[in-house]
Formats: sequence, C-alpha cells, structure tokens
Amino acid sequence: MMDPTTDNAGIPGNPDTARASLEALRAEIAKAVVGQDPAVTGLVVALLCRGHVLLEGVPGVAKTLLVRALASALELDTKRVQFTPDLMPSDITGSLVYDTRSAEFSFQPGPVFTNLLLADEINRTPPKTQSSLLEAMEERQVTVDGTPRPLPDPFLVAATQNPVEYEGTYPLPEAQLDRFLLKLTIPLPSRQDEIDVLTRHAEGFNPRDLRAAGIRPVAGPADLEAARAAVAKTVISPEITAYVVDICRATRDSPSFTLGVSPRGATALLATSRAWAWLTGRDYVIPDDVKALALPTLRHRVQLRPEAEMEGVTADSVINAILAHVPVPR
Repeated sequence: MMDPTTDNAGIPGNPDTARASLEALRAEIAKAVVGQDPAVTGLVVALLCRGHVLLEGVPGVAKTLLVRALASALELDTKRVQFTPDLMPSDITGSLVYDTRSAEFSFQPGPVFTNLLLADEINRTPPKTQSSLLEAMEERQVTVDGTPRPLPDPFLVAATQNPVEYEGTYPLPEAQLDRFLLKLTIPLPSRQDEIDVLTRHAEGFNPRDLRAAGIRPVAGPADLEAARAAVAKTVISPEITAYVVDICRATRDSPSFTLGVSPRGATALLATSRAWAWLTGRDYVIPDDVKALALPTLRHRVQLRPEAEMEGVTADSVINAILAHVPVPR
C-alpha cells in the first residue's frame, strides 16, 4: 500500500510544497469569489484539522460558491444538499433499497459519501434531520441497519446557515454546534468588492461554470496528507497549552454566558492554533496564533444570557474582552 504522504509517483510529500500549494488556494478561489480570504483560510485550517465548518451570513454573499470553488481548487469530490423542512435523514445518509431482480436489499449511498459535503441552509430543516449528520461528523461513518459504512478521507461538512432571526430557521442543537470546528461569518462585501463582483458578472462570469472562470486544481489529497503530518509535528509548549485552558475556563466564569467552552472546545482551539502556526511558516505555536483562531473556534460554543443579548452584547465581544484580560505567556 502506498504511504498516504506520497504523491502518485511514490515520492514522499514535501511539507513546504504542500504549504505553498495550500497558500495558492487563495489566489485560485479569488477568481470566483471576491474578498473572502479569511473564510478561505478557515476552510483550509478545518481540512488540516479534519474538522467541519459552519458558514453564517445573509443570503447572497457567495457562501455556496466559496465551498464549490474550494472543492474545484483542491480537486475533491463534492456534493450539495439543500436543507428544507421536509428533508428526511435518509435523504442525507442513504438507505436500503429492495432490488426486485435479486430479491435482496442493497444500500444506496446518500450525498454524505463525498469529500466535501455542502449542507446548504442547514438551519432550515428540523433538528431530527440536522442530527443525522452527527455520526458522520464525529465518527466519519454512517450506520444503516446496524452496519457501519466508512466515509471517504478527506471528509468535511461545510454547512451554511442564515442568521437565526431569519424566518423559517431552526436553531442548531448545542451538541451539533460543538461538532463544528469553526464558525466563520461571511460579511457583506465592501463597496469596492461589490463593484468588482458586478463587473465580473457584466463581463460574463457564470458562477455555475467554475472551469470557465479559470479555476484549476492547485492542490490535492496528497498535499493535505503531507500538510497534516507536518502540522502534527508543530511544537506546543506547556505555556501555550495552559494559555488555551485559561481562555476557555474564563468563558465558563463569564457573567455574560450561560454556557462556556467545553474541554472539546479547548482541544479544538489548540488544534486550529497549531494549523495556523504551520500555515504561517512556523513549527511552533505562539500566543498570537491562539488569539487569531479564538473567535472562529469558540464563538459557537458559548451561549449568551438573555439579558446580555438585550444589552447588545455579542459572543465575539465577550471573547475579545477575555483575550484582553487573560495573561499572555512570555
């Protein structure tokens, strides 16, 4: 069996080459998506950590296009599921189908059997269907009729959601939110970015034809494996580990939160900080790496008190205040 860190020619994957390939994703995706570099970086961090991403933003800010462009630039198989109120769990995971010719039941895989699953508007479907993704996200397998079926690797769920105050949305259960490694907010574009978007469309850009937009694969599964192996060797000092723990414990003590970050969240912050450190060219983690990934890693793992929400407090503002007050290791 070929080592997973080798390319098709059997040559071991080079971490430096892998880093350069992953950095090239920004430029490649920018051919289709304008001004979303932080979201692209977040998706790459999630792939390196074998995590999943929740993308939140108002309709029409290119959340779906961003995920499709990423899959094209990484040469990954991708499938899209539009979550609706009548969607059933079997529509995602697959089901047993009776074959009249063989008089036997056979398993028909659902769209979850892919590298990159785009769960579009995930909070428009009831919690029962949302929870059908839990096993796939956590165990990377789907169990149907008692038989576990492994999912391909890499596997990433990129779920888009509209802000919870929008009509027809269901809040995601806390257990499922905690399975997402990152929650990335997709803002409305700046004036100049919006002008660039309209100019591209006026010149004939078709978001449904990414190949015509010039997007080509610049990295692949071998690059991801080489990068993951390098990330695993990135050094984390005891002081950095203690810093991550202090930040997460501070969320549990905050008077603005009814729910703080769990140990799973602390582990996630350590992993994302490590991936970010490697992407920026270092083989060790510094406090700035932790600060850079604190918001996207923690914002969906906390719950504001109703009175704090009424005063206009946000999860991001509380986490920023905690980062300002927790002592930074030297």
